Amino acid sequence: MKLNLLSCDAQRPDRRAISQCIAEISLNITDSLSNELTDILLEGDPVAIDVEDKNSGSALRALRKLSIDYEIIE
Repeated sequence: MKLNLLSCDAQRPDRRAISQCIAEISLNITDSLSNELTDILLEGDPVAIDVEDKNSGSALRALRKLSIDYEIIE
């Protein structure tokens, strides 16, 4: 499943938690790349990631917990 992470609406976003979440739920993303993607997301630009279908429910819950808006692409 492909997700487009649109924005983070948290008043004080936790960069480390967002970065760890992206690294855990996405396919083929290293820790350093997840840090870069977190910076891009927090600057206001959308980020596309791939998530395993079997982990999709828990991934979406984790994103909602971090106040990250997303859209499902596929």
